[in-house]
Amino acid sequence: MTILDAIILGLVEGITEYLPVSSTGHLVLTQWLLGLDDPPELKKAVDALLIVIQGGGILAVLGLYANRVKQMLRGLTGKDAAGRHLLIALIVAFLPAAFFGVLLESIIEKALMHPLPVTIALATGGVVMVIVGRGPRRKSDADGPDEVTELSLKSALVIGLIQCLAMIPGTSRSMVTIVGGMLCGLRPVQAAEFSFLLGLPTLGGACAYKLMSNLSSDGPNLFQTLGTVPILIGFITATIAAALAIAWLVSYLNRHGLAAFGWYRLALAAVLFFVFLGSGTV
Repeated sequence: MTILDAIILGLVEGITEYLPVSSTGHLVLTQWLLGLDDPPELKKAVDALLIVIQGGGILAVLGLYANRVKQMLRGLTGKDAAGRHLLIALIVAFLPAAFFGVLLESIIEKALMHPLPVTIALATGGVVMVIVGRGPRRKSDADGPDEVTELSLKSALVIGLIQCLAMIPGTSRSMVTIVGGMLCGLRPVQAAEFSFLLGLPTLGGACAYKLMSNLSSDGPNLFQTLGTVPILIGFITATIAAALAIAWLVSYLNRHGLAAFGWYRLALAAVLFFVFLGSGTV
């Protein structure tokens, strides 16, 4: 893998990780377009890299939402009740993905980590977002909490269960958690904030698990196969791109809904389907 490949993967990861368009889907497709899906040893290393560089998105959230993170840390010491409640809600929302992720990770990777299933998931998610995006963003102030710190634990569990759908490559963790938050009464911006914060344990756990699995497996690990420098460059690129994408998305959701992302997904899925059809992938 070249430095340019690492930069491209880092940009794609950073831009798409928190936008509701599926970072894994775009990364799998980018991997295929760059020719990094063969031979098997290279594909295995790049597959691990696609998970590990999500850590860049974690750093971006820690920087942009440092005050929320500090609030939750104060909650741990009993100095901030709202921060403690938010921390508990995030733990509740994280647990379903932690359980099912470890249980189904290898099965999903073998069966669905390919261009065609990703394209189908992109299209399906696009339809969902167009439908949700056309409805009212919030009926009234009585419909749900105004702040993520007011989200009930029951709603947090619902969002956590919905997040499990994101284990299907091409679905988008950001999409399902934002939609889940909206269904629980949060406005789009608040739903996005909860989604970003939920990404800290979810993506952090996935990164740590994938990295340890890769380093402890038989054969060369991703650092030996891809090189340390390209991995670091991809990670740094992903961090910067994710910070910019998050800031833009928050601004966008303050003025618009989700439908545009749905139409984008549908258009991308249609183009990719014909590309795969022409290349004999389908």
